[in-house]
Amino acid sequence: MPNPSGALGRLFMVTGLCLLLIGILFHWGGKIFGLGRLPGDILIRRGNFTFYFPLGTCILLSIVVSLALALFSRR
Repeated sequence: MPNPSGALGRLFMVTGLCLLLIGILFHWGGKIFGLGRLPGDILIRRGNFTFYFPLGTCILLSIVVSLALALFSRR
């Protein structure tokens, strides 16, 4: 019988590692990669109101994550 706590522990470690990588990307991503200032990012400033939607950045990250998952999920 497999050890269920071992699988749960592995799941927590992988989740923690993913959260760590996402945190590093948020902290240093804009400074290093220029994320957030790509063509296609929407920025509207009107008086006290600022609306920012990183559409180009979202599309780029989606492509990168999709490629990474496609590469790592092949067996």
